[in-house]
Amino acid sequence: MTVRDTSAESSATATIRSVAHAAPLTPSDRYWLFLAMLPGLVAAGVYLFVMPYPGYGAGLYAKIALELQANGYLLPARIPGYTVDGVPFAYPPLQFYILAVLFDLGFDPIAVARVLPAIAVIATQIPVYLLTRDITESRPTAAIATALVVLNPQVLQWHISAGGVVRAFAFLYAMVAIYAGYHVFTSGNRRAMVLGAAAFGLTVLTHPTYTLFVVATYLLFWVVLDRSLIGFGRGALVGIGGLSIAAPWLWWVLSTHGLDVFTAAAGTHGGIGGGLEAAVAFLSPYHVLLLAAIGYLVVRREYLLVSWLVVVAVLFQQSRFAYAVGGIALATALYDLTIRARLFGRLQAFSLGRFDRRAIGTVFLVVGIAVGGVYVSSEFASQSDPLAPAFIDDSSVEAMEWAAAETPPDATFVVVGDAAEWFPMMTDRTILIGPWGVEWEGDGPFERQITAYETSSECQTATCVEQVAASVGGSPDYVYVPRGRYTIRGHGMVTFGSLERSFDRSPKWQRAYENRDVIIYRSKPVFESDESEQ
Repeated sequence: MTVRDTSAESSATATIRSVAHAAPLTPSDRYWLFLAMLPGLVAAGVYLFVMPYPGYGAGLYAKIALELQANGYLLPARIPGYTVDGVPFAYPPLQFYILAVLFDLGFDPIAVARVLPAIAVIATQIPVYLLTRDITESRPTAAIATALVVLNPQVLQWHISAGGVVRAFAFLYAMVAIYAGYHVFTSGNRRAMVLGAAAFGLTVLTHPTYTLFVVATYLLFWVVLDRSLIGFGRGALVGIGGLSIAAPWLWWVLSTHGLDVFTAAAGTHGGIGGGLEAAVAFLSPYHVLLLAAIGYLVVRREYLLVSWLVVVAVLFQQSRFAYAVGGIALATALYDLTIRARLFGRLQAFSLGRFDRRAIGTVFLVVGIAVGGVYVSSEFASQSDPLAPAFIDDSSVEAMEWAAAETPPDATFVVVGDAAEWFPMMTDRTILIGPWGVEWEGDGPFERQITAYETSSECQTATCVEQVAASVGGSPDYVYVPRGRYTIRGHGMVTFGSLERSFDRSPKWQRAYENRDVIIYRSKPVFESDESEQ
């Protein structure tokens, strides 16, 4: 071996040691991280086992990815199929590029929407664990918090379902950015600043609401942990770095649609604020337990988690953000209270042996995984009110395949029920009624479309469907009518055939296709309708 070889080997060894030293995980984390990951693995496994189709919908997201493909991976100005004029494309594009690549590789859009979110749900447990471990300086607390976050129904249903192809990854990037932010404001670590900027940039390129979640958290962390001008500057550099990563897309969307597209969307989906009012409107035993945990943490002067939870609960109507932070706060209070009260020590008389911190944490997690696994299984498998109902099934897919093959390319549809969300992507046909993507047009158009969608999906007569379509300026060539059970914005509905019988009696419509669960009616030409009335 030459001197140069020895020098190179020493340099490589030093680099490996440096990377290992900088790594956030240590050998002591192996046991607890393994336990922390189990709940997510159980939840994902149960979901994939009991759900042959993805929960909720990701048809618009898949349609965007397909339009990216068709446009040579250049961003399209509008997405066709959703309403007669299509909808503006102003969504952050990162995940759509990932979807487009997967579709180019031959993966089926429905399969991707079913499996990909589960991967992000599992991966998100790592930054949640690391953040909680470093805030509480307790690995058992971190593992318990990770389980509480991933198994929370609100957090799980919006991330593991089909829309998780965007939302679950936004949550993953956001939690990495927040984990880095904690170290930006506690140690000023440069590596943390770089990681935070990169993760924040990915968040900006994925979902606007999760971007605000990161921004609000950084400001809070600075107020509680730092409050210095230097610390504020570090946080600002992270923000500037992240925005620099997203700058090409921001420039494109502003030059294509203008600033109005963001102000228009801000007023939809509840906007910002009002989260506390929404939480107070629905109190559950979990809320009571969470309030008790907050009180305990206040007594213990653990203000970071309390203030973070309050800020998130006030800012965001989407309760998943408050439940995610609440899971960390609840785990911190429960584990700390258990250790301090020595509850398990009092049980030694029952020959339960010596309980240490590892045993207490393990008991919490094993019980939590068992109970959580049973709960998640029952919620996803429920026939009456599943946690994340699928918008499509075998019958709806068959009906959409027929529509794609047997109707003119310029045909317009009214689709009753949530299958409408997938319909344009599956058929390459236009739906006249549907709120998806219309938020970028502003609150007025969005409210008109969502009202029309809900009304048409509850119609009991053909005339009702026709009138609702006319209210948004359309007259459909075809109407897709589900039989039996279907959903409207995720809520279960049952039809007893009233709408089907009305279309059958109408001289303006005729059956064009049917299977066990779906009927598609075709509008008769005017002269045919006149003859049938004679």
